[in-house]
Amino acid sequence: MDKKFDIIVIGELNIDLILNQIERFPEIGKEILADKMTLTLGSSSAICASNLSSLGLKVAFIGKLGNDIFGQFIINQLKEKGVDVSLIIIDDNLKTGATVVLSYDEDRANITHQGAMSYLGIDDIDEDKLKQARHLHFSSYFLQPGFKGALEALFKKAKDVGLTTSLDAQWDPSEKWDLDLEKVLPLVDVFIPNEIELKKLTKKSNLDLAINDIQNKDNYTVVKCGNKGSILCYNNKKIRKKSFLNKNIVDTIGAGDSFNAGYISKFVKGKSPEECQVFGNLIGAISTTKSGGTRAFTDLNKVMEIAKQKFNYEEY
Repeated sequence: MDKKFDIIVIGELNIDLILNQIERFPEIGKEILADKMTLTLGSSSAICASNLSSLGLKVAFIGKLGNDIFGQFIINQLKEKGVDVSLIIIDDNLKTGATVVLSYDEDRANITHQGAMSYLGIDDIDEDKLKQARHLHFSSYFLQPGFKGALEALFKKAKDVGLTTSLDAQWDPSEKWDLDLEKVLPLVDVFIPNEIELKKLTKKSNLDLAINDIQNKDNYTVVKCGNKGSILCYNNKKIRKKSFLNKNIVDTIGAGDSFNAGYISKFVKGKSPEECQVFGNLIGAISTTKSGGTRAFTDLNKVMEIAKQKFNYEEY
């Protein structure tokens, strides 16, 4: 049966105010300068949705915004990228979230006001919405208290109406890491943590031990390892693929979310896990060629031009 959307992304929505080219970390009572500033679409979920759309997928977003300037900015940014915004909930009583990003070379420090994203919950997601898509992607569990203890129920809803699923739990600002993977991962087709997050979630100090702890509880785990590439785990195999190195990184904001978009875009097309992994590595690298998480992505043809010119990558 034809579906209106290839993918529905459920997650947080906020703007990013990115400060680049900072000499050092700020100190209390002192002021430092940032040579560059960018206001752009933020949130891991929105960056992933935007880049999935730029890669040629039909994408809808479910999230919650305040009725304010930041909220309208986000709506406009998603529309410009071709993401369907008809399922986004606007609440006059809430404020749209914002993140201030201090970007240092290949790393960053973030400060987030959650705002409206805190009020999206399982009761906002009904089966009629999910039935419109083939795949569900959920991101940033720890920034969305409305899903605390309810992620299993969300993925069960998706499975009951025939969707495949993916999860990127992201960082826990409280560092409690209280996500029950035992219950959630059997309902997840693709689990996409980074290496630090996976060790935190499994409470293991060693990455191999962390992978072994969850490897048989989902169909595919793909661990993002930054400029070291990624590790794909399935059927008791661990497949390591090197990254596509960008020697002139603008910033790394959204690179992990772009990896997600690359992997999922191939997954929903039925490509092999290894092909999904390589494309994830590529799209993550392409993200670092522009500031913010979405500026490197306009449409699939232009993305593939960058892939060929900067990373010597061609699809056959």
